[in-house]
Amino acid sequence: MTVLERFLKYVKVETTSCEANEGCPSTPGQKVLGEMLAEEMRGMGIADAEMDEFGYVYGTIPAKGGEGKPAIGLIAHMDTSDGVKGPTNPQLIRNYDGKAIVLKNGVVIDGFDFLPELKGMDLVVTAGDSVLGADDKAGVAEIMTLCERLMAPDAPEHGKICIAFTPDEEIGRGADRFDVRRFGADFGYTVDGGRLGEVEYECFNAASCRVKVHGVNIHPGSAKNQMKNASLIAMEFAGMLPAWERPEHTEGYEGFYHLTGMKGDEEEAELNYILRDHSTAVFEERKASVQRIGTYLNERYGAGTVEVLVKDSYRNMREIVEQFPEILERAKQAFCGEGIEPIVKPIRGGTDGARLSFMGLPCPNLSTGGFNFHGRKELIPVQAMEKMTEVLMRLIR
Repeated sequence: MTVLERFLKYVKVETTSCEANEGCPSTPGQKVLGEMLAEEMRGMGIADAEMDEFGYVYGTIPAKGGEGKPAIGLIAHMDTSDGVKGPTNPQLIRNYDGKAIVLKNGVVIDGFDFLPELKGMDLVVTAGDSVLGADDKAGVAEIMTLCERLMAPDAPEHGKICIAFTPDEEIGRGADRFDVRRFGADFGYTVDGGRLGEVEYECFNAASCRVKVHGVNIHPGSAKNQMKNASLIAMEFAGMLPAWERPEHTEGYEGFYHLTGMKGDEEEAELNYILRDHSTAVFEERKASVQRIGTYLNERYGAGTVEVLVKDSYRNMREIVEQFPEILERAKQAFCGEGIEPIVKPIRGGTDGARLSFMGLPCPNLSTGGFNFHGRKELIPVQAMEKMTEVLMRLIR
């Protein structure tokens, strides 16, 4: 099976994760895909391939003439973002002409600086009514295609290869129940990045922030000096955060406050944020700033009016991974060996590798080849997935 055939098969399985659900995995479709992957791996001859009770898939490819070499782990996540809800209907554009792409429902992909580079390639896009799921089913397909090649009789020599597919990465829980000892790798790589060539070992420090506002509702005809409109107080909270420190106004190492959801009426209101920064000191200040705003509003409107609940999600993995420069060099050499210039850059997001690095498994992140993740305009070139499979082959050798 080709990497394209696998990718098209996997994206049709609904695996959107759901933060509101506390179970693991948070949605049943992830176990459907997990069992599909475990069965496929066993069919290749990976004898210990299995899915555990939490939906994590593990499998080991024994060393082939590579005894004494390090055990290398490859990891991708099975869940997809809920950025656009709905089933995925992938579309294939052969020999892309470099012009604007009009999807089935009228959504137009145009104006991106990378599009001219993709002329002549075969692109997988959405139908315009969902995310594509290349984040991270492209990584899953690339690793699975590598597995098939490594299980063939003519496979090259290599050390022990440890494979894992995780649930719920998109909601920050991908490493919650990851069994590092069972995985058995000396170090690993998540295959969960974007543009072909990316090597990432720096990520945000991350936290979630939930702001609950408790108001008092009085008939508007007699509300003077009595009503506390929870929705308006929530808007006041939002207005006290710096507008220039939002994702749409930041880049590179710049952090942000990102409002991900809101709801409310006069009686109760809620704001949900994610807080991000590469600098630990600035990150701590971001957490302190939302607490200060809550304190100020409580002084203004009365104790208990505003609750600010901050929860850490993951830390910048740089402090761990930079202690192992050889695993970064291995990745860069693998790309160079396939004629691809490595792109070493910080992740403006997260990856399972961030938490796994602090759990004893140094784990930088590598590209999948995709673009525009988490939206209707998501796409990935077939040739990028094929090339990434070759990079992984070179990496493990």
